[in-house]
Amino acid sequence: MYHPTNSHSPLLSLYKLTIILPTQKPSQNSYFAMTSLYLSCATTTTAAAAISATPSSHPRSLFPKPSHSHFITHAKRTHRLHHVSCSSTPTGPQNQNDETTKKPTAKVVDRRNMLVGMGGLYGATTLASTPSAAANPIQAPELNKCGTATNLNNGEKLDINCCPPISDRIIDYKLPPVFQMKIRPSAHRVSPEYMFKFNTAIDRMKRLPKDDPRNFMQQANIHCAYCNGAYDQPGQGTLDLQIHNSWLFFPFHRWYLYFYERILGKLIGDPTFALPFWNWDNPKGMTMPPMFVDPKSSLYDKKRNQEHLPPAVVDLGLTNSTDTLQVVANNLTIMYSEMIRGNSDANDFMGQAYREGDESSAKAAGSSERGSHTSIHAWVGDFKDQPSGEDMGNFYSAGRDPLFYCHHANVDRMWTLWQYFLPSNKVPDKRITDTDFLNTAFLFYDENAQLVRVTVKDCLDNLRMGYDFERIDLPWLDYRPPRQSAKAKINRASSTAAPKAATLFPLTLDGVVRFQVDKTKKGKADESLVLEDIKVDTTKLLKFDVFVNDEDDNPGELDKAAYLGTYAQVPHKSANNNSSTSSIKLKLTELYDDMDIDDDDTIVVTLVPRHQGPGVTIGGIKIVENPPTPAAGS
Repeated sequence: MYHPTNSHSPLLSLYKLTIILPTQKPSQNSYFAMTSLYLSCATTTTAAAAISATPSSHPRSLFPKPSHSHFITHAKRTHRLHHVSCSSTPTGPQNQNDETTKKPTAKVVDRRNMLVGMGGLYGATTLASTPSAAANPIQAPELNKCGTATNLNNGEKLDINCCPPISDRIIDYKLPPVFQMKIRPSAHRVSPEYMFKFNTAIDRMKRLPKDDPRNFMQQANIHCAYCNGAYDQPGQGTLDLQIHNSWLFFPFHRWYLYFYERILGKLIGDPTFALPFWNWDNPKGMTMPPMFVDPKSSLYDKKRNQEHLPPAVVDLGLTNSTDTLQVVANNLTIMYSEMIRGNSDANDFMGQAYREGDESSAKAAGSSERGSHTSIHAWVGDFKDQPSGEDMGNFYSAGRDPLFYCHHANVDRMWTLWQYFLPSNKVPDKRITDTDFLNTAFLFYDENAQLVRVTVKDCLDNLRMGYDFERIDLPWLDYRPPRQSAKAKINRASSTAAPKAATLFPLTLDGVVRFQVDKTKKGKADESLVLEDIKVDTTKLLKFDVFVNDEDDNPGELDKAAYLGTYAQVPHKSANNNSSTSSIKLKLTELYDDMDIDDDDTIVVTLVPRHQGPGVTIGGIKIVENPPTPAAGS
């Protein structure tokens, strides 16, 4: 069992070389077998030169710890050691990425033949999954065709240029060997030395020439270009390239932070520098991290909701509750729901498939993206004093707030936790082996201002990329809602209690609505609720929650068995219009276990909008039987 008293244990010695390569899928009860090889030659980094990044002890918690929280044992992955002589060790990132190629096009490269060889979870065996012949992976954008981005909140063209500098030299990036593991710290636990280092790095990034692709605004514009319609899919006319609301969400942002982190490290001469993560999933981290609220700091951004500065508590449910303890309980329930309870397969968490030629407006986000991720953007963004929720509340401007990268470091941590450390009985096989996913490509500028091409298949293991996370307890891991002790007061079998769904849909969701939905079979069953053809106004921040057989009609309380899940979106551009249509699936199986449904053949669903006014139309709703769960690795 991992204990917080051990969370500050020393990292690998600066005088050791550790090379880590994944070899097999980790089990929940395995441990890191990081083996070290003493170097026979001098190292270039000394302990005296390193600035301590060890997190300081945390002050007393503002909130009582839930009685059922506990410390997770971060299951540790097995790796094999590869011996490397000093003479053969690469000397820097440029030596790692010296393969110069022209940008591939569909006429030159048959992407169907770019099979992936990876071991273990994504490892040394060849993945055999073959997508449909009509599909291909999304290609990296063509920078010379970057266009004008759009303000997603009003649909108007932006008066700023989000496009990066153009380079005629693109290198296919190769991950360098890991000599020392970077440890991303919890933002609420960092030391004064770390805060000084981070502040210095951001300040130097802001001082770079405006046309340097590593400049702070140039880095912020990466998110603008990829997310606000500046790029079209290569070879697909004016069809948007969008990295949200699909299975590309996690991989894109992981690569984005990877290079951002390396740029900051180079600017302060510290290759071990690691971004902090804002652990808003833990009560001790459910306030804005203190280092971001000093107006004199380079980490400060005035375009934030001033009512949400510390000591305001993050409201992941956007319920506007004034009961702090209830908000914390809601937050933990939301985390349990989106990470464990509500997913029946990998795409439920990761997002729907998105291939070349697909319209981004027809895709759907996974549980984490449309849940806690979106809520933090909305909670931090200033929708009161800024015209379009700047900075965090709008994709084009989100990267201008240094807190964005701290937020997404925790989003990335959620992916890592879901991949390797959470109970596997819910979704035994968390892999996506589709080559259209694995071979999707993006372009970034690295720490040397070199334009590089990266693929999804190379970012599936954070350890292989050279970083890990400080161990923090996960109080939401066992925050399963209390069992609904008595049969719901709603007379679910009576048509007078709630109308049948068929009589209401299509439905414009402009207020709380309740209706009956037929089950696939009576009583408890392995089922999911599907909300179909959710058509939304993409210029608006929209969110609604879903409850089943709710007893008390108190939508401000989410810590109950009746809470099933959520739909939410940060404004985003889609296929040259202001609307998009998608569907979501919410697993019912565990919810059934937590309430008395006897031999019911219907459930009562309640939809509670958290936004004001219109903007959401739902085409239909149904319950489907979940397919048999395949064994892990099958």
